[in-house]
Amino acid sequence: MSRTLYVGNLPWATDPQDLADLFSSHGQVISSRIIKDKETNRSRGFGFVEVADEDVENMLAAVDGKEFNGRILTVNEAKVREQQQ
Repeated sequence: MSRTLYVGNLPWATDPQDLADLFSSHGQVISSRIIKDKETNRSRGFGFVEVADEDVENMLAAVDGKEFNGRILTVNEAKVREQQQ
């Protein structure tokens, strides 16, 4: 099984591979994505990392509050998004 982590306050230049590399030293990364603005295609400053269940706690402890390219990251377990009507 896997769970998804929200990663906020990302530097604008961060790409999905940078995000995966940041977390991979602390456990198994299944996928990563950066959320972009639909109109400008510019990063919105946050993304998601899908990780193995057994690595979640270790990754949260290791990366939350850590400086990454000059920005202090916010990492927590992603909340399930409700369907918009």
